[in-house]
Amino acid sequence: MATAAIFSSMRRRRSPSVEAFLAPVDLSEVALVQTLVAISSELVSCFSDKVFFFQRRNSRCLIRKIEVLVVLLEYVKDSESGSMSKLPSTAILCFKELYLLLYRSKILLDYCAQSSKLWLLLQNPSISSHFHDLNQEISTLLDVFPLNDLELSDDVREQIELLQKQGRNPKLYVDESDEGLRVKLFSFLDDFGNGRIPNHGDLRLFFVERLWIRDSIRFRCEIEFLEEQIVNHEGDIEPTACVLNGFVAIVRYCRFLLFGFEEDEVLFLSRDQKKPRKRLIAREIADTFLTVPKDFCCPISLELMRDPVIVSTGQTYDRSSITRWIEEGHCTCPKTGQMLDHTRLVPNRALRNLIVQWCTAHGVPYDPPETRDASAESFAAACPIKAAVEANRATATLLIKQLADGSQGAQTIASREIRLLTKTGKENRAFIAGAGAIPHLRKLLSSSSPIAQENSVTAMLNLSIHDKNKRLIIDEDGCLTSIVEVLKLGLTTEARENAAATLFSLSAVHDFKKRIADQEGALEALAGLLRVGTSRGKKDAVMALFNLSTHTDNCARMIKARAVAELVGALQNEGVAEEAAGALALIVRQPIGAEAVGKEEMAVARLITMMRCGTPRGKENAVAALLELCRSGGAAATERVLKTPALAGLLQTLLFTGTKRARRKAASLARVFHRCENTSLHPGGFRNGNSTTNISTFGGDVSVPMSLSVL
Repeated sequence: MATAAIFSSMRRRRSPSVEAFLAPVDLSEVALVQTLVAISSELVSCFSDKVFFFQRRNSRCLIRKIEVLVVLLEYVKDSESGSMSKLPSTAILCFKELYLLLYRSKILLDYCAQSSKLWLLLQNPSISSHFHDLNQEISTLLDVFPLNDLELSDDVREQIELLQKQGRNPKLYVDESDEGLRVKLFSFLDDFGNGRIPNHGDLRLFFVERLWIRDSIRFRCEIEFLEEQIVNHEGDIEPTACVLNGFVAIVRYCRFLLFGFEEDEVLFLSRDQKKPRKRLIAREIADTFLTVPKDFCCPISLELMRDPVIVSTGQTYDRSSITRWIEEGHCTCPKTGQMLDHTRLVPNRALRNLIVQWCTAHGVPYDPPETRDASAESFAAACPIKAAVEANRATATLLIKQLADGSQGAQTIASREIRLLTKTGKENRAFIAGAGAIPHLRKLLSSSSPIAQENSVTAMLNLSIHDKNKRLIIDEDGCLTSIVEVLKLGLTTEARENAAATLFSLSAVHDFKKRIADQEGALEALAGLLRVGTSRGKKDAVMALFNLSTHTDNCARMIKARAVAELVGALQNEGVAEEAAGALALIVRQPIGAEAVGKEEMAVARLITMMRCGTPRGKENAVAALLELCRSGGAAATERVLKTPALAGLLQTLLFTGTKRARRKAASLARVFHRCENTSLHPGGFRNGNSTTNISTFGGDVSVPMSLSVL
């Protein structure tokens, strides 16, 4: 079908029925004609009086053709002489094809009526082509329609024949005025890409007078629509995601340049709720008919991979998704969380061949990426990337000025926009921090407005992702204290959780770990969040505590703050158990930490449970914690661990099936058993079932040195 490409760029407005994309094989002749009358009449009713901002001529032409088809269909339905049971087979086949064409017309007209103006402008040549394709198919259908086999009135016959004549050799029509606007829009992109900010008057004339985007709310809608296209972007759709990012940055700048901050303040304060993101119609269709194998889907976008590539951790992603992830400043593997050793992407040709075979077998369109010259591709992408950076810089300057001098409402809006700008792109994070945003955001952390506080602490979190900004945040007078206050007394749950995430980000720097732990109430608040927070909040809290536990000076403070007790409790929570066990393994390396963990009645039992049922990393951390507890906790702690009935079998299993580190830790713990057996601390030996097992049982292919050493 010619409209396959447009489906992939459509934003879902209403979920169409399955019948929209399947020929009506089970309908009787009467029902088929009645259905066609209903569909075509609905189309004429919905769109005949609709004013289209773009594609005006193409839309009117298509609607006029449907109006003529309504006349034909109603006559056939009502005609007594043209009995339904006597319809020729050719006519029935044509009506079934018309069924599909009418629904495709509905989708295309809906798309033009409901999409954003800027998106329609960017898609102008492509959409014009889709109208042309649809006109051609309608013309072909009319050419083969058995007009002479039906008993039609002269009036109806004349209208159909005229439509046939007019439809022959249809010409592609692209509105010159619309194309001029599209060219002008791209000229703004070039201006920013070359370091020139377009004239204020030119921007106002284009957006306000020509496109009729006349307030900040309409600007916001345009931005949100373009951002959704970026999220749902597919590699073969023009313009590229890189270019779309440039346009989003320009439109955001124009919004604040032309309409300031006060105009949408009231609406902003009432609308700041996250809306569910709608999916594209193409993906709704795909989900209706078949399920894509999980291994063929990108772990980031969850969509069929077009260009699978392998990162340094061995995981496979779609190139466009992982490239966007890396460009946003991330240096970890999205699926495993491991640090990427490098950012080289290796094509996974074997998987791509399998995807091509599957697509061919199931009739799914698949266009493999063409081999392109890397330098040419880099050059082509440089202009829109630079344009986005320059437009974001200009916007950030306006935002920071409002943070410094604006009203409370303007500051709230500015903090939200900075939060969004710093969400992606290390250039944005570096520039905004360097331009002086951190002191103003620090003041908003104490705001009485829940929205302002939440936005400011989240913006601080986003800024802290950039390593150089961590020092700026820590060194800003009172900033760390204010973040901790939000963690303790934040006005919203999200603000408190994002404060914990900010501490986790800052604690990645070793020199800052003690400073964070020394903040009054910081550890207590993290422990409390680990106990009563949401799943995400608990994850942020346990990760922060894990980082802080790697500094030996923090152990005593963590015990006093009851963080150890909460970490033991968190071993029952599947979502945070891995990190909790890892933190405990670090804490028990010190005698006071081992003593504190030993006093927790359920600590050993829960670590044993994790060895049995946890993830590979969880098992690894659990056996490490038990080993360190034996080493640092003295004879009492060692005896308590060794008396656990199930431990022998679990150690043996780990020695053969665990990760490399888990096998090493399990072998060391088995050696502790052996030493205790020799000193009669455990007279019965290390029993496994009904037989006494010595250390050699656990040797396997693991080297077990006899001297104890910290691993």
